[in-house]
Amino acid sequence: MPPMSPVSAAPASATGAQSGAQVSCAATLSAPTREAAFAAAARDTGVPEPLLKAVSYMLSRWDDHSGRPSADGGYGVFDLSDRTPGPGTDADKGRVAEAKSQITRAAELTGLTADALRRVPNAGVCGGAALLASYQRENPRRDGLRSGGGDLAAWRDAVGRFGAGHDFVRQVYQTLRGGESRVTADGQTVTLPADESVPLPPAETAAAPDTGCPEDLGCEAIPAPYAKLTPTDPDNTTKYGNHDIADRTGSGGPKLDYIVIHDTEGYYDPSVRLVQDPAYLAWNYTIRSSDGHVAQHLDPKDVGWHAGNWYVNMHSIGVEHEGFAGDATWYTESAYQTSATLVKHLAATYGIPLDRAHVIGHDQVPGTVAGATKSMHWDPGPYWDWDHYFELLGAPIGGGRAATTQVSAGDVVEVRTGYQDNRQPLTGCAAASPPSPECVPGAGTNFLPLRQAPSEDAPLAADPGWKPSGEAGTTYVSDVSARVVSGHKLVVAEVRGDWLGVWWAGSLAWLHNPADRPVVLQAAAKTVTVKAGATGPAAVYGRAYPESAAYTGTDVPVQAVSPLEYTIPAGQTYAVSDDDVVTDYYRATSFDGSAPGDRTDVTGQDRYYQLWYAHRQVFVRAADVDLHDARPSALVSTAPPVVRGVPWVGRRLTASPGAWTPSPKKIRYQWLRDGAKIRGATGRAYHVTGRDRGTRLSVRVTASAPGYESGAATSAATAPVRSPWHRHRHSHRHQRHHR
Repeated sequence: MPPMSPVSAAPASATGAQSGAQVSCAATLSAPTREAAFAAAARDTGVPEPLLKAVSYMLSRWDDHSGRPSADGGYGVFDLSDRTPGPGTDADKGRVAEAKSQITRAAELTGLTADALRRVPNAGVCGGAALLASYQRENPRRDGLRSGGGDLAAWRDAVGRFGAGHDFVRQVYQTLRGGESRVTADGQTVTLPADESVPLPPAETAAAPDTGCPEDLGCEAIPAPYAKLTPTDPDNTTKYGNHDIADRTGSGGPKLDYIVIHDTEGYYDPSVRLVQDPAYLAWNYTIRSSDGHVAQHLDPKDVGWHAGNWYVNMHSIGVEHEGFAGDATWYTESAYQTSATLVKHLAATYGIPLDRAHVIGHDQVPGTVAGATKSMHWDPGPYWDWDHYFELLGAPIGGGRAATTQVSAGDVVEVRTGYQDNRQPLTGCAAASPPSPECVPGAGTNFLPLRQAPSEDAPLAADPGWKPSGEAGTTYVSDVSARVVSGHKLVVAEVRGDWLGVWWAGSLAWLHNPADRPVVLQAAAKTVTVKAGATGPAAVYGRAYPESAAYTGTDVPVQAVSPLEYTIPAGQTYAVSDDDVVTDYYRATSFDGSAPGDRTDVTGQDRYYQLWYAHRQVFVRAADVDLHDARPSALVSTAPPVVRGVPWVGRRLTASPGAWTPSPKKIRYQWLRDGAKIRGATGRAYHVTGRDRGTRLSVRVTASAPGYESGAATSAATAPVRSPWHRHRHSHRHQRHHR
């Protein structure tokens, strides 16, 4: 949506402006760009322009989202909410009860209608600025507004009231110090210069229970109950909730290996009420969308029931985010940043790898037995921005490597889909994720489709676990049959032009990797194939449970090792995401842990590998497959070689090697005449000879570095080689013609 149109810039008749407004929005409404709108709103409200930009960035990254609501129901670049917040808990400092919603209050302050504040980008800018200014006027501790700027530190209380807490305030002031600049989804360039002189608010120092959070995150404790469902039942009852006692952060086990990213499929307040219900189920943390506020419910040492797979529950921390998987809404920057800060801290504390095989979506959790996959969850859904999230984690997908088309059969590639400009069609949002609206065309997505043949017209790939009858995938929002999500690793079986044939769910599927926008990166990963000499395919599992002998002497009943619907047929290869999987089973069936074998972690000797398989992570027994070492990644050309000089006989041409990732240690040159090698021409410079007359010259550069396969790239060809005397004779005729 453009920043302003003649209609939305018009006065009261277009925006429904009301009399009695305290702020005039005329200049902001008529601003030609979002950058200019921030400047105008700052002048008209007295809010420092940098502060306006910083608050807005934390709420929306300056995107307007074309009138769509955010995950918490807010609108526009200031995420103005329709809901009236109630008071927070003691731990939720800064969140005060408001008599009116932000949109209602902004409408009163500006005279604009609620509809204009939701749908007109510059109206939202003015409304947010007016609201922030009103909070400052009503702040009993204010140092006073200063025209055209003011002391930024004096606005902390107002910022806290806007974003509902101390954590949000720190994020805003960190943004002021560090600066930001980006191009929004609708093409608006907005820049906030860094200002390191801005003081950060002090970290929250109030005493609070240990929540497992970083010290400066200010997490709130809202404990999940561990209770009998019927209080009069004996302590050894098996009817209890809503989690299990364990020693995952100590020596008792099981070990923490995963962090599972969920969305709540609801709003924050009802979600935290649910987690306090003994008859429901528990997860570890909930993150509020409006300001990134974090509530902890479960100590990481204990086992939540959030993943729908007991093995994954045993080994994971569950983090819920306010929002809906099927809604093309947007998670606020504050929520992304807080979540990333929390997850990065948890990963470092418990040794969990920061990669897409261990920081996973609920949609990547496998079923437990054959037939269970089709009932697994699909959150956080196609609208969660994995690329941005892993940038915030400090572990960008692909490790900063350039995407490439230089791919061969046998390569392992990592997919990087993009988000903002990756707009895949989706259907069925309202039905799959009520109360979501219908899917919004043009919304950013986190996946790419796979097809059954190398053509955009071919049916989508099939997933026999998700759709046991074998039909093709669809665009239905919850149908993950044919969706490869950012960070996924695939093994290439075949290359046909812009299409890569990859192994997917037991079949060959095709990924489009266009030359003008490649979506894969060379990746190093171990791979597996069916064991040599095997008479059938290798079974695939949703749990890495121990062998029967491991239960001897434990009082723990043997747990069946049951395969899923999937197999690895002969001739297919899949990428390994973890070759050191814990083989274990944690027993927990009674409230007081008195049942035979309860609170015991049985570990086995049977070895498993974790794989990228279809949309999920699965396991395969090491005894059933051959493990192959990772092929070294090749160097990738990020800018082609260039030939410099005039292509005339007798002249000297030189080659620039272009740019490569990673940086090469050695460069080799081979000059080409009409694409064929010129014998002995292997230096950076080439002397043009008579043999070259009428041909086109180019240079092929081969780059190498220790630990990588060599990469090669060829320059563009020169114009046809000419003799200098042709040029001189033409020049003389031209001069005589003008005498």
